Amino acid sequence: MQTKDFLLELGTEEMPPKLLKNLSQSLTNNLINILQKLNLTHSNVESFATPRRLAVLIKDLQLQQEDKIIELKGPAVNSPKKAIEGFTRSLGINKSDLIEKIFKDANYYYFVKKQQGLNIVDLIEDIVKKAIKGISQQKSMSWGNGDFNFIRPVKWLITMLGDELVKTNIMGLTSNNITRGLRFSKQPEFKIDNAKDYQKIIFDKAKIEVDFNARKQIIYDKIIEIAAKNKVKAMIDDALLDEVCSLVEFPNVFLGKFDIRFLKIPKEVLISVMQLHQKYFHVVDDKGQLLPFFIAVANIDSNDTSIIKKGNERVITPRFNDAEFFWKKDKLIALADRVKELDKVLFIQSLGSIGDKTKRIELLSKYIANILSLNSNDVSRSALLAKADLVSEMVVEFPDLQGIIGYYYALNDSEKPSVAIAIKEHYCPKFSGDLIPSTKEGMVVAIADKIDTITGIYCIGKEPSGSKDPYALRRAALGIVRIIIEAKLEINIKDLISKSISLYKFDTNITNKIYNFFIERLDAYYKDKGIDNKIFLAVLKVYPESFYDFHLRIIALNEFIQNNSAKNLIIINKRIANILKKCDNLEAKINNDILVEKSEKALFDASLSIANDNSFKASDYSNRIDKLLSLEILIDDFFNNVMVNVEDKELKNSRLSLLNQVRKLFLSVADISYLA
Repeated sequence: MQTKDFLLELGTEEMPPKLLKNLSQSLTNNLINILQKLNLTHSNVESFATPRRLAVLIKDLQLQQEDKIIELKGPAVNSPKKAIEGFTRSLGINKSDLIEKIFKDANYYYFVKKQQGLNIVDLIEDIVKKAIKGISQQKSMSWGNGDFNFIRPVKWLITMLGDELVKTNIMGLTSNNITRGLRFSKQPEFKIDNAKDYQKIIFDKAKIEVDFNARKQIIYDKIIEIAAKNKVKAMIDDALLDEVCSLVEFPNVFLGKFDIRFLKIPKEVLISVMQLHQKYFHVVDDKGQLLPFFIAVANIDSNDTSIIKKGNERVITPRFNDAEFFWKKDKLIALADRVKELDKVLFIQSLGSIGDKTKRIELLSKYIANILSLNSNDVSRSALLAKADLVSEMVVEFPDLQGIIGYYYALNDSEKPSVAIAIKEHYCPKFSGDLIPSTKEGMVVAIADKIDTITGIYCIGKEPSGSKDPYALRRAALGIVRIIIEAKLEINIKDLISKSISLYKFDTNITNKIYNFFIERLDAYYKDKGIDNKIFLAVLKVYPESFYDFHLRIIALNEFIQNNSAKNLIIINKRIANILKKCDNLEAKINNDILVEKSEKALFDASLSIANDNSFKASDYSNRIDKLLSLEILIDDFFNNVMVNVEDKELKNSRLSLLNQVRKLFLSVADISYLA
């Protein structure tokens, strides 16, 4: 079987940096899938991506499809003549071209032919077109007079097999073996002699590393090197590093500086300007304090970076000047005086303004604070001011800093530190793995804010469906789940949902619907923790309405299944559940005098002792399970020595009631029969 390395390079205008990795991976996956469907083998596949190119190198690509035998089943041999003639006519053949084969004990006509495999050269154009068309693009562009489109206009195209050019015409371009280096370089265009040398040729000729991860590592190493040289510590955010890598082909790293006076502005503002607007890496000292320097990556080949450095320093100064102006101006108005302006800001259509939302959050926060025995005045103040910074000029300019700016303005207004921290943290957790609020006030306002959004969206019928979740309700619900569990808060979630719905004054009863939505998030939470779904279902069956209480039961049950006696007790519980399935109106109290067997009296005494034990009634579910484990031998003895379904109706009911009492003890933790 003959093979050659196949190279595809698609040269474009600069592509959106945040999409580059996905575009590259999508193109590669599409090519692999298409080749697989065509039964064309290959070995390693390498993806390459820079701001101006997507490339894929497929090693040892099979040059010719294997020949294959095609069998087409026709009518039965004894079918009417017209049916047989219709089959041959549809294939353009004669009856003499058919053969007879047995199928399910009957003779049928078959047409068998050998189909010759196609040459890869004849397939490449169609393969590449399909691979490009299959790329998921949020927004695409059209250019020229053609009907083609792509994320950015395509400027050049290479399709090669080994050292040979494969002629293709794609998106108005005829392929060749000419690629491009940096703009304005001494050698802006050069030839690729062989597909296998693609990466090396581009690096040797243009000093461009086309491998995304390799280029990312080069940038990282250069940042670390320049930081060490200047005795500072670079704060390298991986997402920003990806974005910078997607912006440059020839990374030229340098250290710039800004006026020290700007350090009087909150560091988050400066970092936001540097990261989001300028794509700079900020630097700190050995104590973690922000320094008046930044590390930038230019996309230019130059031995003298002084001009580039000065240009970047000139650009960042007016941005910091703007931030300084907003900072000084905003502080002239207290956060409390901004609250009334929230009435002019829409929350969501049909759900009122942010001012309306603030009023609801305040009432919900008081409600939760009373449940948790917190200072409702501090919580209420935190809720009132939580959204006030949304109408500040700083947040209008830097929306990602909402809450953080409110924190600084609250401190400027001499609000309590706990109130300021709650304002900053009430958006947390913002993403998977983010920290929950650090203060009780922050937790309460965060829960109130998120539950208000969830119930409001459900009230207007715009809840998540399938993969669509435009209001990020799943993330909000998971945030509430995490806060309650990780902060060990005893809150009845159903009561909280009902309270939140009541504040909207909608005539709707969707508490259970929203509760089930939360249960789905809770299930996802435990799946991420590696908890067996049977354990989750066992606890769910007893319907605890406090997520922290739910969590304690999960932990206890997870420990229980590690015990040697667990398997037997699970089987016993399943047996008891089956026995009691058709029993109604079992006696709540058991007359011990009716019980006659020694083993049933022993089980009665032991179960009653556990039920009356105050320590068993506490929410220490591990302790409950330890006590229940002591019943194993007694329950075994009961089933070995006692007949439940006896003719004496009173005795039978007493024994059933005893089993019901034992089952209730286990149900006080979970329905462990679900673990069977």
